[in-house]
Amino acid sequence: MSSCGQVSKSLWRTVSEVLVVGIAVVDFVFALDALPRRAAKYRADAAGIVGGGCAANAAVAVARLGGNALLCARLGDDFLGDLILSDLGFEGVDTTLVKRMPGSKSPFSSVYVDQTGERQIVNFRGSGLAEEPDWPDHAPKPDAVLVDARWPAAAIRALELARALDVPGIVDAEASAEESILARASHVAFSRDGLLSFAGGQQIEAALHAADERLPGWVSVTDGEDGAFHVDADGLKHTPAFSVETKDTLGAGDIWHGAFALALAETSDEGHAVWFANAAAALKCTEFGGRKGCPDREALERFLKEST
Repeated sequence: MSSCGQVSKSLWRTVSEVLVVGIAVVDFVFALDALPRRAAKYRADAAGIVGGGCAANAAVAVARLGGNALLCARLGDDFLGDLILSDLGFEGVDTTLVKRMPGSKSPFSSVYVDQTGERQIVNFRGSGLAEEPDWPDHAPKPDAVLVDARWPAAAIRALELARALDVPGIVDAEASAEESILARASHVAFSRDGLLSFAGGQQIEAALHAADERLPGWVSVTDGEDGAFHVDADGLKHTPAFSVETKDTLGAGDIWHGAFALALAETSDEGHAVWFANAAAALKCTEFGGRKGCPDREALERFLKEST
């Protein structure tokens, strides 16, 4: 793992492109004292309407951190789809591969965030959405590919492209991720629930080693304030989380994956990429409002310098 005292890569890096494939939504976010536990009326202390979704959040992270983000997603032909595309365009994300179907409904989520920053999400994944992605006559040539598991056909297509180009093909592996997708990846970054669902058991170390034996690619897991773990030739490695005052964890994992993918696209090794992604996710958690808290490259590098 690279040390925190290394020279900033922004001094020499070129702009790298990441193809991100998966879900894009609108999040209706409400700040509450505590998460709801019964059927009753609740009053929010703050609220926001923000863009969300694993892939879309990761694409925004790539763009804010100085990369070119190309998003392949599926939306409805409705006003929510218009809102999602408008916000992504404002963030500088290329949405030419977003596919919309007439009469379909776009995904959206209702999100509650408590005083500790923990969140509760109810997600509608949309209806009538495209089954197959539209791929241009000349396929993109990204420096890395990142997929979630929400659009399997597109995820598989993108990972096969990554393999053909010999660039990193990364899966954001939640509990719903299919093994047919994971097996095509050069890098699988599990959530804790995703790892335990895939490998079984209750202990991260045993589950991660089991996943490493079962999958052909590099494997890791993010575990919130406990940081991230991955397996390399020397065994299990732990990269601690950065200590921050947490206000909102919504989107932190997605920002992590976007930052990790961009670091690999910029030819970082996995240890450095995990460290870089941990910092991006930590900074996101210091602000309420989902991906609105995602840092730009200058803020992230300043934070890393101050944390050394």
